[in-house]
Amino acid sequence: MNSISRHFAPSLARSSVKIESWLLLTAALYMNKYWLLLLFPLGLVGWWALGRGETAPVIHFATARKITIESVVSTNGKVEPARWAAARAEAAGVVRTIKVERGQLVKAGQELVSLDTAAASSELASALARRQEARTESDTVNQGGKAATIASLEDSLRSAQVAQQAAQRNFDSLTRLVAQQAATKLQLQDAKDALERAKLQVAAIQDQEKTLVTAPDKNVALARVSGAQAAVDLAQRNLSLGIIRSPIDGTLYQFDLKPGAYLQPGDLVGFVGNLEQVKVTIYVDEPDLGRVAVGMPVTITWDADPGRKWSGYVDKLPTAIVALGTRTVGEVSTIVNNPNHALLPGVSVNATIISKVVKDAIGIPKAALHTMNGQAGVYKLSGNTIQWTPVVAGVSDLNNVQILSGLEVSTRVADRVVDPTDAELKNNMRVRAQFN
Repeated sequence: MNSISRHFAPSLARSSVKIESWLLLTAALYMNKYWLLLLFPLGLVGWWALGRGETAPVIHFATARKITIESVVSTNGKVEPARWAAARAEAAGVVRTIKVERGQLVKAGQELVSLDTAAASSELASALARRQEARTESDTVNQGGKAATIASLEDSLRSAQVAQQAAQRNFDSLTRLVAQQAATKLQLQDAKDALERAKLQVAAIQDQEKTLVTAPDKNVALARVSGAQAAVDLAQRNLSLGIIRSPIDGTLYQFDLKPGAYLQPGDLVGFVGNLEQVKVTIYVDEPDLGRVAVGMPVTITWDADPGRKWSGYVDKLPTAIVALGTRTVGEVSTIVNNPNHALLPGVSVNATIISKVVKDAIGIPKAALHTMNGQAGVYKLSGNTIQWTPVVAGVSDLNNVQILSGLEVSTRVADRVVDPTDAELKNNMRVRAQFN
């Protein structure tokens, strides 16, 4: 018996364990049936709560903080010299020589281009010859006439005076003889007639000398000299027009001529301007014009020279509104310092007018400011919901806006919907906040 017990004891023990395990499993399953019935509604509540939390949109929040806000008007503009002048041809001709190149600094009166002046030189030579001829004629008139004519008249006058003297002696002699009855009265009359003829001859020659040069003759001669001088002056001016000079001191910023080009009077040779300061015409949209005033600072940037800035100020406000493409703008004139002449006339630039600077302003991103029923406000974070809070806004810059009242420093306000991107912010909405 003992041997049998020893033989079956292990098997019975194993069977006992199996039976016990089966009984425990059966009891556990029986008990779990009631636990499952109890946990099922609890699981539904948890699933509902979890699902409700996952449907809340993810919203990014910014923090109101003290910042410096520069209210600016950002737009575009075009550069031109503040002071400039055009060099133009005043006479027709072929370009013979070029003395300068584009971008060169020039002085007022400096030679830029010379034209072929052969025709003008020939005209001047002819005018000089005509002037010399007129002057010689004038000198002759002022001296009383030509020397040969004067000499001939003087010889004739001397001969006539000698003849008059001889006639006078003959008349005197016959007069004495008639008194002595040694000559007849007829002979005396003939002597008298001869004397009168001699006197008339002398008087005629003397009158001829007086009328050889008259006052009108002198005036005519003087007029001829003046006309000849005017012709010389004109020829010299025409010759000088063959040299085209710089009208002012500055930089020759536009110049494209080549030797051999033909110019007509009035043709453009080049533009000369003072590039130490340039005028930038800024195109300000009509709604922003009320924020711009004379003297406001201006900052200029140029895409072709990134990272560099030029400073200036508003010089003149527009007097009219003009169309610029699809925009309605006013052309605001500004003066900008250009010490290295890097800003070139004609280029398009970016412009920022600083209309107002506010330091220690309570600022938030522009995206956080909303309007509801005509009232500006923000969505402020309160726990896990957002609350609509009316505010009063002040100046703004490109990214931020000043809050004058309704908001304190460190308040968090919704500025961007993260997920889903089409979610609409509403008062008392449950949210999942995101910060960075």
